[in-house]
Amino acid sequence: MKNILSLLVIALISSVALAQENNKDTFYLDGDVIQATLYHDNGEVAQTGFYTKENKLHGEWVSFDRNGNKTAVAKYNNGAKTGTWYFFSNKNIQEVTYADARIAKVVTWKSENTQIVSN
Repeated sequence: MKNILSLLVIALISSVALAQENNKDTFYLDGDVIQATLYHDNGEVAQTGFYTKENKLHGEWVSFDRNGNKTAVAKYNNGAKTGTWYFFSNKNIQEVTYADARIAKVVTWKSENTQIVSN
């Protein structure tokens, strides 16, 4: 009975350790920025992008859902939102344009009838 219990504990610890190893976020120094890859708990990539050494988001960031589908593309300049961001859903693509880190324009593309809605 003790042997069976010991084997179960070892198996549980091993499976938890292996599961955690597959989901480790990665960070690599790439010149003046840190390249980051963040993972969902199921092992799929959640986000990729860059940080400055001062820990500010910088450059392009791409987000994915738990199934690996792209959900957003964003741009930062030393932590400030900049440029045009894209948000993807099942039937829409939304473009959000930033100027001076504030929303300047929003355009929604509806794929079912290629209608454009602008705010």
